[in-house]
Amino acid sequence: MKTKRLMALMAAMLLLLAGIIGCSSKPDEPAPPSGNSNGDKESASEKLDPVTLKIVLPGDRPADMDVIIKEAERRMADTLNVKLDLVFVPWSDLAQKTQVMLASGESVDLIFDAPWLHMEQMVSSGYYEPLEELLDKYGQDALKVRSQQMFDANKFQGQVYALPLGNTHLAGRTYLVRKDLREKYGLPPIKTYDELIQFAYKVKENEKDVIPLLAYGQPGQKDVSWGAFRAFMEYDPQILRSDALGQSLVLYYKNNDGKVYNLFDEMEPRIWSWIEEARKLYTDGLIHPDILALKDVNSVIESGKVAVAIYNEFGVPTQFATAVARNVPGAELEAVTFIKMEPGENITNFKQANFQAIPKVSKNKERAMMFLNWTAQKENYDLLAYGIEGTHYKAVGDDQYEQIGSSYSYFPYAWIWNPTTDRLNAGFDEETIAHYQFNKDGDKLTSSILTGFSFDPGPVMNEISLYNAVEDKYYNALFDGVFDPTEQWNKLKAEGEGYVKKIQAELQKQIDAFLAAKN
Repeated sequence: MKTKRLMALMAAMLLLLAGIIGCSSKPDEPAPPSGNSNGDKESASEKLDPVTLKIVLPGDRPADMDVIIKEAERRMADTLNVKLDLVFVPWSDLAQKTQVMLASGESVDLIFDAPWLHMEQMVSSGYYEPLEELLDKYGQDALKVRSQQMFDANKFQGQVYALPLGNTHLAGRTYLVRKDLREKYGLPPIKTYDELIQFAYKVKENEKDVIPLLAYGQPGQKDVSWGAFRAFMEYDPQILRSDALGQSLVLYYKNNDGKVYNLFDEMEPRIWSWIEEARKLYTDGLIHPDILALKDVNSVIESGKVAVAIYNEFGVPTQFATAVARNVPGAELEAVTFIKMEPGENITNFKQANFQAIPKVSKNKERAMMFLNWTAQKENYDLLAYGIEGTHYKAVGDDQYEQIGSSYSYFPYAWIWNPTTDRLNAGFDEETIAHYQFNKDGDKLTSSILTGFSFDPGPVMNEISLYNAVEDKYYNALFDGVFDPTEQWNKLKAEGEGYVKKIQAELQKQIDAFLAAKN
């Protein structure tokens, strides 16, 4: 009997010990915190070890960024226990500096990337961690605020290598126009590109201190050079940039036919007309004379001394509207776009323009995903996107906001953007709001035959690198009209045609395989 009692007691102790061990988290597998964003209801036992996340973002650091970080860290203190080290890289240096960071193995936990930057190349080189398992374990909220369609269309080589960032299925493109000058000359609201140029010439004739047209001239900003920007708003045919060369139009798609077209093989008449027109606008003194040297285009826009400026979204951002009105009393900006709002007119592959990736070198992959998940919760998204309510913005209902001051402007697009929790600027005009709402509905857009396709640049990585170096010397000068177009094009073709032909062949080969697998 004593032996049986002793054995029973030992069994009970083993069960108790097993229960205690089973309730403990492994140190290398942190349990995800609850949905309580402030963490004030979390017990001390659930608090994780402190971690600092190094996050690489594009552009300039907002004036009150430290204030926002402090509040975010306070909210996370008792749950995620994360500190934020935000590193900002100027847009003009973004491609080169982020590539060096990744290639050198610099310790980074989250990094901005994009198909127009070097997303495919970095995936192919093995720099990014696949996110499926991390999303399943720690990213439930990050999943909920993005549709399955959004994830399916934004895979690279068949996997989710980065969190897609966006609030619509079609990115906005806009010309920011000095409304006060248009009205001063008695011109009606601008409805066509020809009317836009007529307005610019009117400014040239009458306003000595105002630059009629402003675009971008840095190598990393090819899609927003004056001539190339027109591709976003032109139809018949609708010309789309290829998956192989990012922002460049040298390889392109049209007619939704699955073919890769090469400007070196045959010049597209529409594209050449944009190049020639840019040259005329530059020689006529409409395009900023120092466009290739400008690194901070935003500050030029904010000065108020620009009549028409290119902008990569719908609507007038509060930051620009406020600065222009302050610097030029009575000045006012309006948004002009020629993107159609008719069902079926716009072709899209539903691929987002911006992404957040977790580099493989990160020692904090789980915590990085927990942070991305935390940002998907409404109150936390509001903080990082718009700032502190009452100080930086005023909430208008559940889906709009009014910006207060200029120390923290709209800032979700580079790290947390999603279509569910994002708010629209309540100051947008009715047409701008209509564009956003229209393009949130994927059924109103024509799906590209290449939706879901992801290019693997591995077989032609060297050719891509060599061609990009060549194109950087000529592309913006060509599409901004700075030099003679024929001479500039001949130089680009002489140095780059061989590389592009190999890239085109590999891209077409992969597209053909993708389409064959679909059928």
